[in-house]
This record gives sequence, C-alpha cells and structure tokens, in this order.
Amino acid sequence: MKYFFVLGTNTALSVAELTAVIDFNDPRLLATDFLVVDLPREIQAENLIKRLGGIIKIGRIESEIKSGDDRNLEAEIREIAVERQAVGMGSKFNFGFSDYGKRTFNKKDLGLKLKKYFSDAKISSRFVTSREKTLSSVVVTQNKLLKNGVEIILAGDGDNILVGSTLAVQPFKDLSLRDFGRPVRDDMSGMLPPKLAQIMINLAQVNDFNAVIIDPFCGSGTVLSEAIMMGYKHLFGSDISAKAIEGTRQNINWTKELYKMEDVKLKLFVKNALDLSKFIKSDSVAAVITEPYLGPQRGMIAFKLVIGNLEELYRESLKEFHKVLNSGGRVVMIWPMFYGERPITPSYSGFKLLNMIPESLRGSEFIKKHNRDTIIYGRPGQKVYREVVVLEKI
Repeated sequence: MKYFFVLGTNTALSVAELTAVIDFNDPRLLATDFLVVDLPREIQAENLIKRLGGIIKIGRIESEIKSGDDRNLEAEIREIAVERQAVGMGSKFNFGFSDYGKRTFNKKDLGLKLKKYFSDAKISSRFVTSREKTLSSVVVTQNKLLKNGVEIILAGDGDNILVGSTLAVQPFKDLSLRDFGRPVRDDMSGMLPPKLAQIMINLAQVNDFNAVIIDPFCGSGTVLSEAIMMGYKHLFGSDISAKAIEGTRQNINWTKELYKMEDVKLKLFVKNALDLSKFIKSDSVAAVITEPYLGPQRGMIAFKLVIGNLEELYRESLKEFHKVLNSGGRVVMIWPMFYGERPITPSYSGFKLLNMIPESLRGSEFIKKHNRDTIIYGRPGQKVYREVVVLEKI
C-alpha cells in the first residue's frame, strides 16, 4: 500500500522521526514536505499522527495517472469523492484539493467539475478553497473534510500524477493547548515545543512502554509530559532548580488530569545532572531524552567562553548518562548552535553518533546537509539553533 506523509517545516527531522517509528519501503521525497512510501500493511492514521510531532498529514495514494490523461484523472477524483460521500456523516458533502511538489494543478477547474457532478446527482456539496497551494490542517479540520468530506491530494511524480486522499491531520488544537495552556511556562529560559519533544522521544526508539526514560534537565517537564501522553509508564526527571521541578510537577499533574492518564510511575528529583549515577541505578535506563542548559540566550554573549563551558557540561553529563544507560540505550539531546560560531563538540566517548536519515534519502535535494550526522532545527533568522543529536551506548 502506498501512503503519503506531509512533513513539517524541517524535512530531515520529520523523515528521521518517521523512519524511527514505522518500517517502510521505497521512500520518495517529491518535495520538501511530501514523502511517499510503501507500507506492508494498513495503518491507523488517526492514532499514528497523534504521536508524530513532525508529520502534518497522513493519507493514502489511491492511484497513479499518466500526465496528460485528464479524463482518467477526473474520473479517479470523482470515484474517490463519491466513495467518501457514501460514508459521510452529514447532509452536505465538503471537498477540497491540495497539490504538492513542483507541478501545479488547475484545482479550480477540477473542483467545479466535481461540484457539477454532485449537483446533477442532487447531492448538496461545497467546494472548499484556499489562497494557498495546499489546504492547512486548520482548514481541513474546520471544514470537516475528514468527517463529512474529502481532501484530495495531487502530486506530480515524473510522468505520473499521484492521486490520494487525506486520512488524518496533526491535532493542532491539542498541541497548542499543551504548549500554551499548561499552568507553568518559563519563556525567559526557553521552552521546548511539544512537537519537538515528541520527535525526540520517537528518535530514542524505545519500544517497551515499561522501560525507564529519564530527562535530567527536565525544565518545565515537556519531554516527560509528552512521554506520558505517548504511553510510557516509567519516568524519571531531575533538574538543579527546585522551581523547575515544582513547575514540572504542576504541568504533569495538569496533563494527567486533562487526558485521564493513570498508572504512571514518575519520580522527580532536585539534583544536578552530573550526579545522575548517584540516584539512578546503573544500566537501568533505556533512553535519556533531554534539552540541557543551552547557555545565555540574550544580551552580549562571550561565545568562546560559553561554548567551552557547555562542552565541559555536556561531556561530564554524557559520562553520567553512559553509567545509567543499558547496553544499546540512546541519548537524544539538544546542543545549541550559535549563528556564526563553531559547532559545540563535546567528547562522547562510549557512544556512537547515529544518522537517523534513511540511506536512500541522504542524497535528496530536499534534505539539508550538515557536517556531521545530526539535524539542525530552527527558524530562519534565529541566533541560536537547536542541533538534534542521537547517540547510542556501545
């Protein structure tokens, strides 16, 4: 079965996350935000997308039409829409189009023809449009295109046109609530977005939901909260700041109450990460997932001094992580990258650095290269980027 995944703004990070979560064959990046794969079995798209921070939409490729074969293209679109209309849940059927990749389609013409078909069949319908090339998750959700309608996807692939339909979109309301609605936020020290926390957890590839996961720089508890949401049951969090630990406790209690999460074993400590092995048992942890102290974010920064201090902190922290991780356990960690400065390069003896991009996609024009096997995350114009590092204990 062929499925498509509409990727987030960071292509490499989205691809790496998806690779860590599901097995797929023949991955093809048709654009920076559009990946087509072969899957051996049907997936539960609505459940899957809830745990994928870097995926905006999931859908199924219904057919491939030769470019220029407009009659077959219109017939296939009509067939998809009619099939979805037959199982709709309301009186009016809504439909819309998005096209991905380098080719642009005449969606207005296709939409008007489909609307005429429904009108002739005495079926009430509405053609949902957007000023953008694609319909956003918000537009898809607010216009009920998944419940009582369809979003039809068109993508050029060489001499063929891929025609698909969307099965699920990212739960933007929930993600926004968990980001901005939680009781404790500390904007001054920086906030790890829930979507990035989800991605980091997935990159750890911990398949046993009873395995131990720790965040030794837990801050306001984003990683721990998202791990609870994803079903992990055995979590440790620590931070040198008592205020941070109290904030983490409040945020996690809020998450557990809001989403009715129970049966979670969580321990929080006011501890220095450099003392981790003193309160966590050796060889007992499946993954360390953390965004540590990233250095000062504002004002005049003495970069050489800051980079040197962070390299020492990370080096000594990694020694502690190595003691508590079990064999093959992973560290998924953020290192800051200061614009115009050399990369932070702490020693990570006892670990190997993992490249999470599938080998077949490493040469893609849509994957931005970096000088080591890590992924850079951030928005254009930022002074401090996040470097996502995945290490495995050897």
